[in-house]
Amino acid sequence: MKVALLPEGLRSRLQQRVEEASGQNVLACYQCGKCSAGCPVAGVMDLLPNQVIRLVQLGLVEEALTSQTIWYCAACLTCAARCPKGVDLPRVMEALRELAMERSGDHLPPDRLPAEALAEWPQQAVIGGFRKYTW
Repeated sequence: MKVALLPEGLRSRLQQRVEEASGQNVLACYQCGKCSAGCPVAGVMDLLPNQVIRLVQLGLVEEALTSQTIWYCAACLTCAARCPKGVDLPRVMEALRELAMERSGDHLPPDRLPAEALAEWPQQAVIGGFRKYTW
């Protein structure tokens, strides 16, 4: 019996969904660790950024979606600038946050925010918060 291992057969459903949402090829990551070495918030993360990518590569859904790292990512793009393969890790983290919120049903519609808060808060903070904490 002949067995063929093709890249499309190795992709887990999580990996496919992350790649669709982020537009990034997570299999391009070869675990050099430059993203983790340059990350300014790596010290507070439960997993290093390259470890989260490895979980996605292996299809370990629960571990990737329950990691605090996806929420601590500052989206500063240091990792993306350092990546020799051009993987935009903040986009991957954003996709994982979206999947985690989709799974938990956690969503805050913008119309539930008080008008006075919207007038007082910086617009960039509101938009950034909605990108990070809602879907």
